[in-house]
Amino acid sequence: MRFKLIIAFVEDDRTDAVLEAARDAGATGSTIINNARGEGLNKKRTFFGLSLETQRDVLLFLVEEHLSRHILETIEQAGGFEANSSAGIAIQIDVEDAVGVSHQIEELSSKIEDEL
Repeated sequence: MRFKLIIAFVEDDRTDAVLEAARDAGATGSTIINNARGEGLNKKRTFFGLSLETQRDVLLFLVEEHLSRHILETIEQAGGFEANSSAGIAIQIDVEDAVGVSHQIEELSSKIEDEL
């Protein structure tokens, strides 16, 4: 079984919605890194040296490759990434190998067989 890693940078108030949408789309879990900061195309505003930007969460999803595009698109919709340029981004990369996922492979195998 082959996997992809989806990395989503999400405004912290949208994290729960993105997590729920990803699970509904087939993700079996996620790792969340809280309080990340970033800077996009336009520099963020400050007020007396204090940043006015919202905090972001980094969500990591290890997903089966046949489900990855659907999950990625679902994350985009739940996060509103295309509707608002500063809402967040999500990317997917190939995973060469993974350990510790044997318990997920059983569940995913039957789901993938149904999809194909």
